[in-house]
Amino acid sequence: MKKTLAIFLVIAVLLSFAACGGNGSGDSSTENQTVKPPENPKIRLSTTTSVNDSGLLPYLMEHFEKETGYKVEITSNGTGAAIALGESGDCDLLLVHSKAAEEEFITKGFGVKRIPFMYNFFVMAGPESDPAEIAECENATEAFKLIAEKKETSFVSRGDDSGTHKAELKIWTAAGITPNASKDKWYINVGSGMGDTLNKANELSCYVLTDKGTFLSNAANLKNIKILLEKGDDMKNTYSLIAVNPEKHTGLNTVGANALIDWMTKASTLELIDKYGADKYGQQLFYIIETTVPTSTENTSTTK
Repeated sequence: MKKTLAIFLVIAVLLSFAACGGNGSGDSSTENQTVKPPENPKIRLSTTTSVNDSGLLPYLMEHFEKETGYKVEITSNGTGAAIALGESGDCDLLLVHSKAAEEEFITKGFGVKRIPFMYNFFVMAGPESDPAEIAECENATEAFKLIAEKKETSFVSRGDDSGTHKAELKIWTAAGITPNASKDKWYINVGSGMGDTLNKANELSCYVLTDKGTFLSNAANLKNIKILLEKGDDMKNTYSLIAVNPEKHTGLNTVGANALIDWMTKASTLELIDKYGADKYGQQLFYIIETTVPTSTENTSTTK
């Protein structure tokens, strides 16, 4: 009788393990389940071309979408056009790189908070012969002065109100020079994105200001120009996230915007940013701002 009872107990225990999926590896249903989509899964992100063209943003969004179930709709323009989409309520958040324009956007009430979280560097590229001799300059301001003085080789400008264009104009101002494409034959205004501008500079063997990531991602097609200068405080390029203010527009996905901001500023994502480019380009392209902290709690007052 005792033997029979013991057998029944063993069988009962085995059946219990089978019912629970007990195979030594935990709950298989939990392991195989997919992320439940959020109530409003689409996030409209308006951003600048450099983070997109460098490959960083597509790389990060693949991770974000897998982890959260959100789908990010990316619109890539120059910073001026990117910010304009925030002003009209045609995006949920911005990822841009023009501090003065960002602060004006927030002052006007269109943005909740400017959150700087990473930076990279502008570089000066031009023909290997470097006729203006900018390679030994201490910064871009000195380089711009030499290019304008010697006028031996043209300078190609984006001319599109982008963050890069705004940075270029700031450097010309620091140099005490106001170039005019309609009067100065050495100054060429492309009025387009960074890729088109680099192609024009390469075609004409001209000088150009560009972010390093976009130059490296296009380097295979840029046989006539090379990076000549990549140092100086005036070459630092800071990127910020800004949620669009829901008090200005209806229909915004503010919950999604805050979720993306939190994800972009958490430690594991900042580590991905810090390492990006090393495998493909052999060097780091973007650097994290050490004081970056997730900010969803600061934005809760605008979450509806």
